[in-house]
This record gives sequence, C-alpha cells and structure tokens, in this order.
Amino acid sequence: MYQLSYDEHLADNAKDCRDRERLALEHAIGLLQRAEGAGAQSQETVEALGFVSKLWNAFIQDLVDPENDLPDVLRADLVSVGLWIIKEAALIRSGQSQNFRGMIEICTMIHAGLK
Repeated sequence: MYQLSYDEHLADNAKDCRDRERLALEHAIGLLQRAEGAGAQSQETVEALGFVSKLWNAFIQDLVDPENDLPDVLRADLVSVGLWIIKEAALIRSGQSQNFRGMIEICTMIHAGLK
C-alpha cells in the first residue's frame, strides 16, 4: 500500500511539473505575442526575450541532467529547439531578426505536447 501511494505521488509530481512548464510556456507565448505587436525595440520585447531566454535556459539545464527521464533523442531534440530559441532571441535583441512568429510557433508546439 505504501508503494502504491509513493508511485501515485511520483505520477502526480510529474504531472505538476508538466503543468508548471505548460503555464510558463503560455506566459512566454503571451509575452512574445505582445512583443510582436509592439515592435522589436519595445519594452515588451525586452521583457519577452528576457523571460523566454531564462525559461529555455532552465529547460535546457533540466534536459541535460542525467536524472531526466525523457528518452535521449527527445532530450537532444528539445535542447536543440531551446538553443535555437535562445539564439533567435539574441538576434532579435541585436536587431538582426524580427522572427517573433517562429518563436511563438515553436513554443506553441512544445506547449501542445505537454497537454
């Protein structure tokens, strides 16, 4: 009985983590949408790019942790996605890109995969 309760706790904990990741991505998507509308030189863009970069850095840090239970191929793919998003954020920040739409679409796809 104790083991079943512990297993249920682990399953709930994983669900809670996915829910937090999903909510963080929802927030990132909203920030990016507002930034896209306000323009690359806006305060909204500064806020969105800062949040998105920190979020994906945290995701990458979790993904490279050897204790992460996701399959290696999926982890590697998600790290690649995260690195692309961080790079794209830097390009927007430096005025070399305005690819908010690409970042929004990628975050939306990852968000959908967490449901």
